[in-house]
Amino acid sequence: MKVALLQLNSGDDPAENLPVTQQLIERAHGSGAEFILTPEVTNCVSTSRARQTDVLSSEQHDLTLSALREDAARLGIWLLIGSLALKTDDPDGRFANRSFLISPTGDIATRYDKIHMFDVQLSKDESYQESKGYRPGQSATLAVTPFGRVGMTICYDIRFPHLYRTLAQAGAQIITVPSAFSPVTGAAHWETLLRARAIETGCFVLAPAQIGQHKGRKTYGHSMAISPWGDVLADAGTETGVTLIDLDMEDVAKARKRIPSLTHDRSFEGP
Repeated sequence: MKVALLQLNSGDDPAENLPVTQQLIERAHGSGAEFILTPEVTNCVSTSRARQTDVLSSEQHDLTLSALREDAARLGIWLLIGSLALKTDDPDGRFANRSFLISPTGDIATRYDKIHMFDVQLSKDESYQESKGYRPGQSATLAVTPFGRVGMTICYDIRFPHLYRTLAQAGAQIITVPSAFSPVTGAAHWETLLRARAIETGCFVLAPAQIGQHKGRKTYGHSMAISPWGDVLADAGTETGVTLIDLDMEDVAKARKRIPSLTHDRSFEGP
């Protein structure tokens, strides 16, 4: 199966970001991709809640979601919208960071709200308090497709291996990690974390990413595909565009047969 990772430099205007995303989807489809993945916050990268309040919509009225569903149906592709920033009914006015898997009929096969919030102080000049702007999700999500079972995660989730083990033991063969990683943590940890999650689970890990300078922040890029054995199959570097990968789903069973650690859990007492 041919897969395409889109690397984007989304701004804070969803209407301007949409045609750029659509052009890359068209390019990926023209290259034979059957499953196309976009990064986290495909529709809007912004650190301003006021700006987000002005430009974001609810799921029911989101321009990006409706347009990309139509594109998936027109092209007959599976499409992971890595995530969209969306308005919710949260009493504190917090948004959702929500990933969508779209089927070739344009239907929403499943959705996932990011569970783990990026609340960190990286330096005196760089800090993030995602939980102030976004409502965390409560449930892990596994989608059943004709090409395999897909476990959906987002960005900071990558630091919580129990989520990935839970998805793999529930049957996941591919795990998606759409991201907008910080350059500081990206350079230090991105590849290592992706490879570790693939090795631990025996899954393909597909991680489309945002890249470059955005209003108020920077992102690391390096969209990656990792094999179930932990090999880097692709690294998109630091340019926007399309990265194509061929997946052989038999590699999942081969890796798990060699190291069947998903079946070796044992209970133990805490310290």
